Amino acid sequence: MKLNEIRDNEGAHKKRMRVGRGPGSGKGKTAGRGVKGQKSRSGVAIGGFEGGQMPLYMRMPKRGFNNANALKLAEVNLWRLQDAIDAGKLDAKSELKGDALVAAGVIRRVKDGVRLLGTGELKQALNLVVWSATSGAIKAIEAAGGSVVQERIAAEAKAAARVEKRNLAKGKVPPAKARLGDENKISARTKRAAAKA
Repeated sequence: MKLNEIRDNEGAHKKRMRVGRGPGSGKGKTAGRGVKGQKSRSGVAIGGFEGGQMPLYMRMPKRGFNNANALKLAEVNLWRLQDAIDAGKLDAKSELKGDALVAAGVIRRVKDGVRLLGTGELKQALNLVVWSATSGAIKAIEAAGGSVVQERIAAEAKAAARVEKRNLAKGKVPPAKARLGDENKISARTKRAAAKA
């Protein structure tokens, strides 16, 4: 076999049918569309239409919904981080955030944040700042001597504190389990709220 004799397997490439190019092709004149009618003409778009009968996509039950507030997170596995470190694209000694991962080509874009997943192994300690991480990923990084800061936890705590502050301003005292802080702060806060009421 020579380089100039290499061919694709039989049937690997099939030529497309060119319609409307004469009677010899078998698809000339009406080009396989039949004669007259809406479907023979351009501009028709009736996908899913079943002649007035309830179409299949409406007969089937609905399932789930699209959450407009759902966060779109860029997911990263441990093996991707290790590959980038081995290739010299990531500095394991510095604090790694979303921008550093984008610059290293580990992820394409940060989106609403980075979610760390636990597939793969780490050979050295890493200090990561991500939106969220799985328990397996956190264990693996801490076992290697690194740390993970989850921005989600801080954001949720801040939001909860904001809601609690607003409720206290209105004179609403939240149940003990829902309150933030240690017991002394909670009791003092509860007393102040009760005194105002």
